[in-house]
Amino acid sequence: MKRNIILIFGIIILLSCIYIAVELIVPLPVGSKNIEIQIPDGCTFKQAGEILSKEGLMRDKNLFIFIGRITGLDRRIRAGYYSITGSVNLLDIFNMFKKGQIIEYEITILEGDSLREISEKLLGKGIIDKEEFMKLSSDEGFLSFYDIDAPTFEGYLYPDTYKIPKGTDPEEVIGMMINKMRESIPTELYERASEIGLSERQLLTLASIIEKEAVTDRERPIISAVYHNRLKKGIKLQADPTAIYGVKSFKEKITAKDVRRKTKYNTYVKKGLPPGPIASPGYKSIVASAYPSDVPYLYFVSNNDGTHHFSVTAKEHEAAVKEYRKKKEMEKKLNEKNTEDDEES
Repeated sequence: MKRNIILIFGIIILLSCIYIAVELIVPLPVGSKNIEIQIPDGCTFKQAGEILSKEGLMRDKNLFIFIGRITGLDRRIRAGYYSITGSVNLLDIFNMFKKGQIIEYEITILEGDSLREISEKLLGKGIIDKEEFMKLSSDEGFLSFYDIDAPTFEGYLYPDTYKIPKGTDPEEVIGMMINKMRESIPTELYERASEIGLSERQLLTLASIIEKEAVTDRERPIISAVYHNRLKKGIKLQADPTAIYGVKSFKEKITAKDVRRKTKYNTYVKKGLPPGPIASPGYKSIVASAYPSDVPYLYFVSNNDGTHHFSVTAKEHEAAVKEYRKKKEMEKKLNEKNTEDDEES
């Protein structure tokens, strides 16, 4: 009798194991469809099972809950959107939940990107449209919440690669980038900025100009010194990128009309720093902003090769500008000649 009972229990256990194994590995009846499900914040494991069941991704809800409990998965399911593609089984679903493989968008903010470029990247991933983004950028309540003393959060979005879960609130996405900026600047750098009379806004504003002007890392602190020296002497900064900020893309040519245009950011017509940053500065430009080189330069002009010629006097600068224009003219003529030769051949 006892042997029969043990045998019956053994058969029951064996059949149960077979049933569980079959349920785990046999493909679910969804075919090759691509199904997207959302597990909301605060969703229980049982509720997740009901969501799967509605989408035809579940044959036995009780088994799903049972396995979730014995594996501990029911206590750590990650909220978000999950993409289920092609023929899958219940084991695939469990692995997906275990790894938290939610749909994420990768957004890369480059050093020197302005709100114009960042808005396009966010729009491209369907996170927020440009109009809403620009409206949020100057929202006083939002800026106050993040303690931003500037007209917009321009310059406060740290250059980095972000993985944004689908469905994340746009304000949370922007907040993530602002927090990354604050986390990336050590306390000592803020203390140094304060020592030389720069607030966080001024530090980032100067850094953003350096970011748009510098090509080589070696020149960042030298360019910083030029602007620090001009600020001390009360000379207009005359930074080319500020002349077109908010007017046109930084990729476009800066004209004589641009430098004469009266805007709050144009340092050709306004003394001192602009009211806020003009782009997202990288860490090296932020450091350069706080630690300018000890040099007397007040001017610089491009060498047309990624480097600059620095001058102390206006006379030296004028000579350097003439040399730059001469090089540009020679380059233009050479290009024209090469084009003619190509056409003849």
